[in-house]
Amino acid sequence: MPTSKTSIQILKIASEILATEGLGAVSFDAIARRLGKSKQAVLYWFPNKQDLLAAMFLPWLEAEADIAAASVANASDRDEAIRGFVQRIAKFHLDDLNRFRLMYLLPQTIKPSSETQKDIGLVERVHPVTDKIYGAMAAHLEGNEVSARREAVAIHSSVLGLVLMFGLADSLQDPLKHSENELIEALVSRLSGTSNARSE
Repeated sequence: MPTSKTSIQILKIASEILATEGLGAVSFDAIARRLGKSKQAVLYWFPNKQDLLAAMFLPWLEAEADIAAASVANASDRDEAIRGFVQRIAKFHLDDLNRFRLMYLLPQTIKPSSETQKDIGLVERVHPVTDKIYGAMAAHLEGNEVSARREAVAIHSSVLGLVLMFGLADSLQDPLKHSENELIEALVSRLSGTSNARSE
């Protein structure tokens, strides 16, 4: 992955554009304008959007995987692992919704070119990281390896769905009726099977 001064500036500019103008505004032309260089200078470091995306979001995905592993490291049982995982992953994403959008929404908008597919694809770089996320959670779940991993994927997807709802509410400037903590707790209760008897 590129680590020159120029490539770091490009990534910083791309992140700033994402934060201030949204996903649609992240383009090589926009980055080049802010950088004060030609589009070709940007393409030298990141020949396609897949490469730019990977350089931007893989470090964040790796950070999420580290948090996932740490969140369950000292769990004594399944329910404690689920609680730690849901709370820590949700907080990681809710603390920076623009980063979340880049990690989980932007990749869906970029179609890989035939050239990109000849190189080491983004998928090959993502799989070891997601294996770490799901493996950490699956180690605390019941059943065989396949069913435990399937459940881990479902738990992670549920957390991402909750964050997506907050991201949508944030974009529309229409806050949800329940707080982050209330909805995280509701999700923990549902996923762990420990029903909350309190009525609120």
